[in-house]
Amino acid sequence: MAGKWGANFMKRLLWQATAGLTALALALPALAADADELARKFGARESVRQISLSPGGTRIAVIAPRPGGGDILAVADLAGDGMLKPILNSTGDPDALSYCRWGTDEILLCSARIVNDNGDERIGYTRLFVLHSDGSGLKMVSRNTNDRSLYTNNYGGAVIDWQAEGAPGRVLMTRYFVPESDIGRIVKKDAEGLGVEAVDLQTLRRSTVEKARREANEYITDGQGRVRVMGYAGREGDGYFSGSLNYNYRAVGADDWKQLSKAQIAGQGVAGFEPYAVDSRENAVYGFDDVDGFRALVKVSLDDTLTKTVVLKRNDVDIDSLIRIGRGQRIVGASYAAERRTTEFFDPQLKKLAAALRKALPGNPNLDFIDSSADESKLLVLAWSDTHPGTFYLYDKTTRKLSEVLPVRNQLAGLESGAMKPIRFPGPDGVEIPGYLTLPPGGAGRNLPAIVMPHGGPGARDEWGFDWLAQYFAARGYAVLQPNFRGSTGYGSAWFQKNGFKSWRTAIGDVNAAGRWLQAQGIAVPGKLAIFGWSYGGYAALQSVVLDPDLFKAIVAVAPVTDLAKLREQDKGHADYTLTRDFIGDGLHVREGSPAQNVAAIKAPVLIWHGEKDENVSVEESRFMAKQMRAAGKSVQYVEFPRLDHYLYSDEARARVLAESDAFIRKSLGL
Repeated sequence: MAGKWGANFMKRLLWQATAGLTALALALPALAADADELARKFGARESVRQISLSPGGTRIAVIAPRPGGGDILAVADLAGDGMLKPILNSTGDPDALSYCRWGTDEILLCSARIVNDNGDERIGYTRLFVLHSDGSGLKMVSRNTNDRSLYTNNYGGAVIDWQAEGAPGRVLMTRYFVPESDIGRIVKKDAEGLGVEAVDLQTLRRSTVEKARREANEYITDGQGRVRVMGYAGREGDGYFSGSLNYNYRAVGADDWKQLSKAQIAGQGVAGFEPYAVDSRENAVYGFDDVDGFRALVKVSLDDTLTKTVVLKRNDVDIDSLIRIGRGQRIVGASYAAERRTTEFFDPQLKKLAAALRKALPGNPNLDFIDSSADESKLLVLAWSDTHPGTFYLYDKTTRKLSEVLPVRNQLAGLESGAMKPIRFPGPDGVEIPGYLTLPPGGAGRNLPAIVMPHGGPGARDEWGFDWLAQYFAARGYAVLQPNFRGSTGYGSAWFQKNGFKSWRTAIGDVNAAGRWLQAQGIAVPGKLAIFGWSYGGYAALQSVVLDPDLFKAIVAVAPVTDLAKLREQDKGHADYTLTRDFIGDGLHVREGSPAQNVAAIKAPVLIWHGEKDENVSVEESRFMAKQMRAAGKSVQYVEFPRLDHYLYSDEARARVLAESDAFIRKSLGL
């Protein structure tokens, strides 16, 4: 069965690579601006989901939405006509493209994910494959298991270095080795665990660089083809992850491993030094560690001294991103999100260039360097803001020319967006809670119907930038407030607390305080307040009424958690089950913090959306909530999307969620 899966996967992709290319379109037709059409525009998936630049800097590869679902891989010659030419399709059900990058100027390496149903359980697989820039020559790179394998390998590996041994088209990639039986064979294969192979993308010849290790779960190279750091996750005696993360390093020219650091998974975060990237010039590894209650960027020398240096820290927010560029993933900076995301460049030339480009572009946008040519003479740049979803540009250092490439969301061209304003409001105990307020474009900002929109996670946060959900509702005339309640990430360990389930009263108390602030400020008309949330945000929307049943007059929850006991048991049998179990915990808060166990408190009408094939939050959570609501005689509407997952990655589904949620809220608020 394992070998057959791989063969069928290749047949599917080969058929898609050669069929129906001329019939595909990369842009939606022009749409009218009425309510339903507005929902279609904002609900449409990004025109560019992922983009990469060839080593020579003359071609781009783009993953774009496929009409009817799934994705298209298209290639454009920037030195030629610049037109995108589709070379590959994925249906989205069950196969989807994760990313595609240039291995050489002619060869693309892509990762795909496919999900198979196994009774009530969904099993996901990843596989790497290569193809030429014209769509020909598609071949599997991941090593499949076969009929002699003791079990099926779900993991297809990942590229960890794009220039192994300095040779173009030769990469280092991880591989999970599965042992094979010796029935009818002279040699039995006992190798098991994660290892590293060097693979030639042209010939697919490979050699083992790091032998398989059962305990390993990560390898980090120096960007020059040498593996310098290995990570492994601790396990309990029953095989479940213990939550401990251990890292070893290798000195220059050495083969043996020495201890680097230890960390611990804490809720949905990590405590301790977590390495991310090695700088071979400094012989140091960069990563994140706790400094004075916040995550800071730290580097550690890869020698016997293990000298630790704090590179960048703040006393208000975490440093959360490392900026890298080029084929060798050179470290050039780091970023953090305070009121607005800020990048601190270590590279003086890039720092100067970023400032100049921001000044040259309208609206003083944020800039991200997405990719570069092999010599870094050409840079793929993304400019974006709170009112603009973004545009990709190509900057040529030699000619100093900045050329527009593609918009992130071409469907929204010409539409005015509302500005996103950082605000703070008092929580129930007086602590100031940060958040973002988006008002209707050109509106007065007072006496409006309003929506509180808590984020998912809960190990996440909202930040300044274009948000398609908030912008849609703002375009429909609502004020939208997105609170970064206590339990959100990014604001240090004290803010993180016990995250959003064990400390649900604090988190939901902050969410409700956002609604009360909107009314107190005169932004929201009293009695015209709704709440909309996705994932944990959906949980927060439903749980908000447990603390204040009269605050919100309409509740919309997408893919929500509704019963903590059910969520705790969802991962039973998976290696991370004990982490989920401990994260949610035991005790009275499990029942008191479960919306489905407290439906008696709900007064407002409820609308629930869920994808049938959700792997993050089981669809049974919403089914159970709807059942409990109906049994209690409460007003509930439940819509389930067949074959869609947690993210409802479908233009039609997202447009329906927007349009019908808007209509539901308007009716519930008496607008």
